Amino acid sequence: METRNKDGTWPSAQLCGMNNIPDEDEDFQGQPGICGLTNLGNTCFMNSAQQCLSNVPQLTEYFLNNRYLEELNFRNPLGMKGELAEAYADLVKQTWSGYHRSIVPNVFKNKVGHFASQFLGYQQHDSQELLSFLLDGLHEDLNRVKKKEYVELCNGAGRPDLEVAQEAWQNHKRRNDSVIVDTFHGLFKSTLVCPDCGNVSVTFDPFCYLSVPLPVCSRRVLEVFFVPMDPRRKPEQHRVVVPKKGNISDLCVALSTHTSVAPDKMIVADVFSHRFYKLYQLEDPLSGILDRDDIFVYEVTGRIEPVEGSRDDIVVPVYLRERTPSRDYNNSYYGLILFGHPLLVSVPRDRFSWEGLYNILMYRLSRYVTKPTSDEDDGDEKVDEDEDEDVEDDSSSEEEKEEMSAPTVNDGTREAEQEQAGTSSGVTERCPSLLDNSLRASQWPPRRRRKQLFTLQTVNSNGTSDRTTSPEEMQTQPYIAMDWEPDMKRRYYDEVEAEGYVKHDCVGYMLKKSPVQLKECIKLFTTVETLEKENPWYCSSCKQHQLATKKLDLWMLPEVLIIHLKRFSFSKISREKLDTLVQFPIRDLDFSEFVIKPKNESSPDLYKYDLIAVSNHYGGMRDGHYTTFACNKDSGQWHYFDDNSVSPVNENQIESKAAYVLFYQRQDVGRRQSQTSSSDTPASPVSSSTPNSDIMDIN
Repeated sequence: METRNKDGTWPSAQLCGMNNIPDEDEDFQGQPGICGLTNLGNTCFMNSAQQCLSNVPQLTEYFLNNRYLEELNFRNPLGMKGELAEAYADLVKQTWSGYHRSIVPNVFKNKVGHFASQFLGYQQHDSQELLSFLLDGLHEDLNRVKKKEYVELCNGAGRPDLEVAQEAWQNHKRRNDSVIVDTFHGLFKSTLVCPDCGNVSVTFDPFCYLSVPLPVCSRRVLEVFFVPMDPRRKPEQHRVVVPKKGNISDLCVALSTHTSVAPDKMIVADVFSHRFYKLYQLEDPLSGILDRDDIFVYEVTGRIEPVEGSRDDIVVPVYLRERTPSRDYNNSYYGLILFGHPLLVSVPRDRFSWEGLYNILMYRLSRYVTKPTSDEDDGDEKVDEDEDEDVEDDSSSEEEKEEMSAPTVNDGTREAEQEQAGTSSGVTERCPSLLDNSLRASQWPPRRRRKQLFTLQTVNSNGTSDRTTSPEEMQTQPYIAMDWEPDMKRRYYDEVEAEGYVKHDCVGYMLKKSPVQLKECIKLFTTVETLEKENPWYCSSCKQHQLATKKLDLWMLPEVLIIHLKRFSFSKISREKLDTLVQFPIRDLDFSEFVIKPKNESSPDLYKYDLIAVSNHYGGMRDGHYTTFACNKDSGQWHYFDDNSVSPVNENQIESKAAYVLFYQRQDVGRRQSQTSSSDTPASPVSSSTPNSDIMDIN
């Protein structure tokens, strides 16, 4: 036979070292309930949820007074054979014994992991998800209904709401009757309307907590780099305000107001690791751009996809690469590495040749690439050519010199670039793609006539290997790589100047987030919404699934109302945490405007609530930390629980952007608890505490 200790622990557990109570706590005597929980390794979420539940007065009294022993349900197939309830009871008794500064919740952690495999190990989890499991598990372990009977769902079918709601609640209690139902369960009214036939379905469903959405700002701020065509201008950093559900075209329009460049003269690209990760189309959604992405917007005079017969310039993606000493046996790309920022270069159609492309690139890079002087020229290679070829070369050299001259100040950027590459005559006889006869070769120049700073080569979209000559790939727009010898790059390429950029005045702009009232979130929760395509409703009248409109209303509220603020937003391509400040009252949260059940005017306390606990989450999506604010049921003093550390705090420190799960107690229940309290100086759970010199400022 084994007898429990006075603090609720078992001697065998202590012998096995499962409860690991420090020796220094043997003679400790403190305030019951002011006890920390050791972090076992990413278990702050569990500690936060447990501290919140531990400070729900009626639930804690239920376990401290051993009333749970009479209601343990060992045969419930939906329960945990009473093991979860017993483990939680032991934890509550240790916490409220007053003999410990902190305890190690090993047994409780193991029980939770045993019955919910998602909580096995020491990964990070959500405190609200654990809270949901814990409330459901305790309910099934303590369910007074030993054998659940079959109950049909009741529909309104034109009957009065009072009658349907009472029937729904009675049916719920016939299968679910526990201290959890008594304390935390309320009743929804759900109304579905078919958009085709107008059929209305009214049902009443129980709930254990409210998951309320936060009003989300419809705009977002994107940080982009604008690359002008004029090589004399450095790239510009901009912060633009765009609609969250907008398209790439909205980004171009917003940036146009800062740059005075027409939106149709812009191409948006995601640059990653010196290459184009993605080239966006105007109709692409902005939701595909993450805040951490490096977005470049290029000014162009054409489009990447050439249209046969069009006179628009062709936009060519260009990478910069440097040769390394190591090369493989066939002199391939294994000895080449990407560097710098890639370019989108507009090329006139009649200059669409290797020679013309080289001249245009020399002009576009003229801000940070120095043109070799005649003294630095290595000279022409001696080749046996007839006189006509020499004359042709001389004329070509003269033409290039004219093309490489800098534009005048009065010339526009478009005219200047056309001047460098040669005037476009709009001739369409030449092929509008890089598959023109002059670009059949994959590398240029095939032989060096005079000193060239770099060579040009067609590559794939990664810029790391040769384009194949298969018919399928030859039909796609190729990318061009500028290959630099290390010595040429060192002598003529200014890396510091190439990486330079200027900040536009809009860079300092920050989108201000105004605080949100808790009642706004509740109002948004009760707003009519249309079901998503993935979750249609089957209309009994139409005999088919419909995207019906749905509205949730509060019909009956529980003694303790748990409000979960949905701070984590998930979509198919992005995840984010909303750090909006939600302002919530400590006292007198009035729900009378949201409860649609006919009100009892003689009992206004049935709709007013006082705050008793808050679960906080600090950090972002990938990492974070959970803590708790809770009001001690005996002293009325608020405390801050941070794992095994507990400190008193003032009420004005409770409201913060970290608030995640709120626990509210109905005022009539709070007064009833206060009247039955055995304390000599009974205090309301939310009564103001006297100033304490030991109170810690956690903000």
